[in-house]
Amino acid sequence: MTSPETDTRRNEVRAFLFLTVFLAPIVSIALVGGLGFSIWIYQMFAGPPGS
Repeated sequence: MTSPETDTRRNEVRAFLFLTVFLAPIVSIALVGGLGFSIWIYQMFAGPPGS
């Protein structure tokens, strides 16, 4: 049987790995994609830059 400290440490490591390996890349891709999409939609109505 493991101690509560070991269980807590294991949960913290799992949470850290989940955040760094999965969540951070997904959020960054979503933000960059959302910005690009919003610029694309804006240019559909306002025209390309310099026009």
